[in-house]
Amino acid sequence: MKRISLIGLIIALLLPFAMMAQDPSIKVSAKRQVTVGEQFKIAFEVNADGKKFTAPSFEHFSIVGGPFNSSSSSVQIVNGSMSRTVNNTYSYVLRAEKEGDFAIGSASIVVNGNTIKSEPYQISVVKDASSASVASQGGSQTSSQSQQTTTDPKVSGQDLFLKVFPSKRSAYIGEPVVLTYKLYTRVPVSQLSVSKMPSYGGFWMKEANENNGTLRQSSEVVNGIEYTTAEVKKVVLIPQKSGKLSVEPMGIECVAQIVTQRSNQQSNDPFDIFFNDPFFSRNYTNVQKNIETAPLTLDVKSLPEDGKPAGFTGAVGNYNFSASIDRTEAATNEALNLTLTVSGSGNIELLNLPAPVFPPDFEVYDPKITSSVDVNSQGTNGTKKAEYLIIPRRAGDFNIPAVSFSYFNPSKNQYVTLASPEMDIKIHKGSGDESGEGGGLYASNQEGIKYLGSDIRHINTTDLKLKPSNTVFFASPLYFMTIAALLLVFVIALMLLKKQRQLKQDVALVRNKKATKVAKGRLKSAYKFMKDNDQTHFYEEMSQALWGYISDKLGIERSVLSMDTVKEAMMCKGIEEELSDQFVDTLNTCEFARFAPGDAAAKMEGLYEKGLDVIMKVEKAI
Repeated sequence: MKRISLIGLIIALLLPFAMMAQDPSIKVSAKRQVTVGEQFKIAFEVNADGKKFTAPSFEHFSIVGGPFNSSSSSVQIVNGSMSRTVNNTYSYVLRAEKEGDFAIGSASIVVNGNTIKSEPYQISVVKDASSASVASQGGSQTSSQSQQTTTDPKVSGQDLFLKVFPSKRSAYIGEPVVLTYKLYTRVPVSQLSVSKMPSYGGFWMKEANENNGTLRQSSEVVNGIEYTTAEVKKVVLIPQKSGKLSVEPMGIECVAQIVTQRSNQQSNDPFDIFFNDPFFSRNYTNVQKNIETAPLTLDVKSLPEDGKPAGFTGAVGNYNFSASIDRTEAATNEALNLTLTVSGSGNIELLNLPAPVFPPDFEVYDPKITSSVDVNSQGTNGTKKAEYLIIPRRAGDFNIPAVSFSYFNPSKNQYVTLASPEMDIKIHKGSGDESGEGGGLYASNQEGIKYLGSDIRHINTTDLKLKPSNTVFFASPLYFMTIAALLLVFVIALMLLKKQRQLKQDVALVRNKKATKVAKGRLKSAYKFMKDNDQTHFYEEMSQALWGYISDKLGIERSVLSMDTVKEAMMCKGIEEELSDQFVDTLNTCEFARFAPGDAAAKMEGLYEKGLDVIMKVEKAI
């Protein structure tokens, strides 16, 4: 009987898990009929946990966004029976490009070692909304609908296009180049939005905001055709390296309004003849249009080496330079302000101001750097200042040498050096200053301890603070206060020591507190191996950093660590699903990156940055 009871118990325990099993499948959901140019969503729902999801090729459609991943799970217990439901969704946003009936191929995913595929999905693409309405009604249409039927509206490249105009196609490193993006149209347009932002690799970029976000329109004739133009975007680029630098195209989505004519039908009815007049038979159709600029290449030249000044720090443009001090006569220990100012046009935000040379008797604080820059159609111009706070510690006559500022003028193709005049400063002995004219010792944050003279200091003639010789510290009020303070410190130290011992006994808490420190050490070692191009040790350190961090932080033993346990533990901690998916994806990338083809250095650098980023995000979330 005991044996039968044991078998029954085992069956009872395994029955709920058998109830959880279900046949994995992929369900496809999307609209069955769309119009040309319409954006729509297609989703692939998988009722199981899998990996290596592969989407179809989406032939005859363009991908606007995706893939977007989402997952959900639920557990139900009914009459002692437990069932678990899992749903993973992979969705895309597509755009229909041309008319016709098309089949979207099968998507696939690997579940428990088996490859699961979806059924092909049929989508019908029609010309416009009116055609879709007719098709949905089985081809029946009323006489009023036949009058609204239009031909397929086309917006050619001569009706609507986008161009980019550089202020110059050849520039030096550091020389600003203004890019103006202009929209040309012969049809009414609305709902303008940027669909593709260009990347500016090799450039420092800043947008010009002279129009305050409004589109300034004008008329322009191109190849004998008059267009309405609008400046869509204007940016200032400052090249940071030489060579042929490419600027990727910029894309804009908009809705163009096309005027169409109703179909003329032969009729003897005078009312039909009257209303078939072109003035009354106009109709409008909105057409979604996506346009892009042509690729742009700029020739960036290196700065010439001939005549380059020794103090040149990379300033390019046309500048003025000045130096001023608020006063040339002061007392010791009184503050003075020295200001260096550079103004003009060029890469003013990126230039470095020269550093003055101060006498060793001056205490100098780090300068306060301020800039005021205006970005407009001419480039960048403004002012940059460096304000130094200086405090003279000894009386005497001092001199601040001239300060030189060098820049390269691209319009003149030559280097220019500007210099401020020398500054003579007279410092008087201030009240309370006992250093004398000869000097002595003083502390400075710039030069450390300076010996400023060899004379013996004068005898102190000020009042001395004396106390009675029979003063006894024992049994005095200060004595008892000191004893009480020592006892208080002892009690506090004892309590802290006890608390620290309790914390050390909590192994999980200690691991949690040390998780970040240990992960930083691993990442530091991985960074060293990455620089040495040691792939084997790099991937070992990255894997140990990720697995070790999540194990210590969430209190999971290494023996039970897996992708599923990590994801479930992070969700129990209240971490967002997107962040947990990102962490698991980073773990997968670390496992497979060493075997993936491609540039090894680029893979290691990308994985290092990805791992560092996801650990920082998890640390903030927890």
